[in-house]
Amino acid sequence: MTDLYAESIVLAARIHTMTGEDADALAVSDGRVLAVGGREEVARLAGPETRILEFPGATVIPGLVDAHTHPILSLDMVRGTSFTGITTPAELRAALERGRDEQADSEWFLGWGLDPNAFEGEPIGNGFLHEVLGVDRPAYVKMFDAHSAVASAAALARAGIDAPLVNDDGSSVVDDGTGRPSGHVLEFTVMDLVEAVLPSRTFADRVEQLRDLLGRMAARGITATHVMDLQADDALELLEAIEADGELPVRLRLSPWCEPTSDDADVERILTLQERSGRRWSVEGVKLFIDGTVEGGTAWLDAPDALGKSTTSFWSDHDAYAGRVALFHERGIPTATHAIGEHGIRFVAQTLAALPQPGPQHRIEHIESVDGEVIELLGAGGVAASMQPTHCTHYVRADGSDDWSRRLGAQRAGRAWRTADVRAAGATLALGSDWPVVGFDPWEIMADAQLRRPADRPDVAPVAAGQALTALQALEGYTTHAHRSVGAEAGVLAPGAAADLVVIDRDPLTVSPEELAQAEPLLTMLNGAVTHRA
Repeated sequence: MTDLYAESIVLAARIHTMTGEDADALAVSDGRVLAVGGREEVARLAGPETRILEFPGATVIPGLVDAHTHPILSLDMVRGTSFTGITTPAELRAALERGRDEQADSEWFLGWGLDPNAFEGEPIGNGFLHEVLGVDRPAYVKMFDAHSAVASAAALARAGIDAPLVNDDGSSVVDDGTGRPSGHVLEFTVMDLVEAVLPSRTFADRVEQLRDLLGRMAARGITATHVMDLQADDALELLEAIEADGELPVRLRLSPWCEPTSDDADVERILTLQERSGRRWSVEGVKLFIDGTVEGGTAWLDAPDALGKSTTSFWSDHDAYAGRVALFHERGIPTATHAIGEHGIRFVAQTLAALPQPGPQHRIEHIESVDGEVIELLGAGGVAASMQPTHCTHYVRADGSDDWSRRLGAQRAGRAWRTADVRAAGATLALGSDWPVVGFDPWEIMADAQLRRPADRPDVAPVAAGQALTALQALEGYTTHAHRSVGAEAGVLAPGAAADLVVIDRDPLTVSPEELAQAEPLLTMLNGAVTHRA
C-alpha cells in the first residue's frame, strides 16, 4: 500500500537509536520515524518516490538539543570585535588595536566575549579602552559571561551615569576606589541603561542574523535548543518573520524571565505567553535567577569570596522566589533557575525538591560549585541539572590561577562542574553551550566533557579529571537527558518518534574525544526535513 511507503530511507554503517537497539537503516514518513532496523527490513518500505540517502561508514544519532542558549539575545551581544580566547593584557591590547582599526568608521566601539583572566587579577576597569581609543570615544565591551561589561567614560556619560551605584538586585556600577565609576558594570539592570543608548540594528538585519545563526547551528547537528530568555521586545516577531517565508532551521523552546521585580501583572503575562507558538517554536517554561556570577562577585555563596563579594541572592525576599516557583508548579509550568553559588544552588534544590508531586519537571542551570549533599538531593528530589562543560574547560585552570578559582579558593574551586557526580546521583543531566558565552559546537562540548580540558589542547591539565563523563553520558546529555530535563521522553530513534536526526562522519561512542571534536555532520534532519547537507 502506497500510504506505507517511506518518504526517505537513511542508510549508514550504524544507527545509535538511544534505545539499546542496533540498526543500520531508518525510514521516515510524515515527519516521524516509520521504521528502524536492518537494511532488508527497512528496504521493504521503499516506494517509487522514496528518497534513498546512503552514507557508507557514517553514524546516525538522534538530533542534538543544546539545553541552554541565547540566540535572540546574542543578536545584540555578538557585535563588533570578539575578545574570545584573550587571556593576557598584551593580547587584550593587541585585539583592541585591531578592533579600533576594523571599526574606524563607526562612532561607537563595540566588543564581546572579554575574559576577566585578561586582567590577571587586577581590578576590571575602562582604562584599557581609554589608552587605545581615547577618552572621548563611546565604547562598550561585554564580558564573556553576559552578566557584566566594561563601558568607557563617554559611554557612561551618554547613559546618564556619572557616579558609582549599587541596586537592591545586585546590579551596580563599580567604584574605582576614588568615588568615580570604574566603567565595570554588573548585571542586567545597570547594563540595560548603557545598552539603551547603543546604536540599533534594523529589524530586517536582525531577521537575517538570526536565520544565519540558526542555520549554522543546524550545520553542526543541532535540531533544537532551549532558549533561556524572551527578553527582546521583537523576539516573537523575529520568529514569525522567518516562518512567514520559510522554516526555522532549529526548533526553539523559549522561556521568559521572572525576576525579583516582576509583579503580578508580569507573572500573568508570562502565563499568557505559554500559549504562544509557531510551527517550530513555542513558549514553554520560565527562567529565574537566584544569583549572578562568581567572576562578577554576584553569586550567592555560603561565605564571601576572596574579595569579600558574592554573599547575597538577587531575591532579597527568599520566600518570594519560593512563592513564584510554587505558583508556576501549580499551573504545570516547568521552571529553570540560574544558580551559580553553593548557597544559591542549595536553596533552589531544596525549594524544588519540596514541591508536591506529581508536577512539571524543574531544573537548575549551571551548578558550577556545590557540595555532594546537594547533588544527592538533585537525584532524590527529581530535580534536573543543566550544565555547560566548556564553561569549565575554557575559563578555569587546573592550577587555580584563573579568576574563578582565585575568587572561590581551593576548596570550592575543587568542586568545579561535578558532572560525573550528578550522573552518579541518578539525576538528569542536560548539556549545552550557553551561547554566546561559549561557542555552540556540540562535538567540542561533548569532547571537553570527557576530557575536562579543551579538546585541542593536550598540553593543558584537566580540571577535576574525576568528573569526566563517558562518551555515552555526553551523548545522552544532548539527546535523551536534554529532553528529559524539560519533562519529555524523546531523543531516540524509534517508530513514531520525531524524525530529528544527525548523520555524522564518525562514531561518537567509539572515537577518541579529540577525534569527536573534529566531527563533521553530513546530514541534519528536523521532522524529516533536511536542514543541512554537507
